[in-house]
This record gives sequence, C-alpha cells and structure tokens, in this order.
Amino acid sequence: QVQLDESGGGLVQAGDSLRLSCAASIRTFSGYVIGWFRQAPGKEREFVAAINWGGGSTSYADSVKGRFTVSRDNAKNTVYFMTYLQMNSLKPEDTAVYYCAAGRFFSSLRSQNADYWGRGTQVTVSS
Repeated sequence: QVQLDESGGGLVQAGDSLRLSCAASIRTFSGYVIGWFRQAPGKEREFVAAINWGGGSTSYADSVKGRFTVSRDNAKNTVYFMTYLQMNSLKPEDTAVYYCAAGRFFSSLRSQNADYWGRGTQVTVSS
C-alpha cells in the first residue's frame, strides 16, 4: 500500500509555530517532488509548498512565502525519508487540513495533479 504519512498538526495560537512532517517510502517515492497542500472548511484545496528530490528547488504559494519553509531529509534512514513544513507566524486563516502529496513535477503539483496523497493532519490556529 502506497503511503504518505503526515503528522505534527495541532491547535496553536496566532503567532505560534508548528512543524508538519511527511514520511514516505524511499523505495516508492525516490525522485518524486513532495508537496504540501491545505483545505480549509468550505474552501477548495490549495497548493502551499513543494520541494524536489534533492532539496535544491522549492516552490511556495504567495500566501505563505516568508512564513513557511519546506525541507526534506533523505538520509534519515534507509527505508523512509521525511519532508517537513515549518510554519511560523501562524494566522487564523492558516487553519486547514494539511496534506502532503507526491508527483513527478512541480508543475503537476501546482495544478494539484499529484500521483499520491496523504490522509491529512489538522492545523487549527486560534486568534
């Protein structure tokens, strides 16, 4: 079963920080771009950030630039690698279910045509 496992969500106050993690099988996702998306209640899912396999290229939505940082650790162990979304200066409008996803290209992820999706983790930011 192909899996992307998100973790790290929770309830925080405005201005706080939170780091989300996404665990993925190296065997399955080697070479993939990993992206983060979010969906707030009553809204469409939107792209947040993405990072390529080597970690040298990233892409961000304008709404999170300067506050969120995507990174990855491909050498954490021999089975899984981790992709992170560090979220700083959180705002109530950042409240959403956050998903990680995998795709072959940045362009496909930005258009939400990911090949695989995680189940999501809830982030709630109180004012």
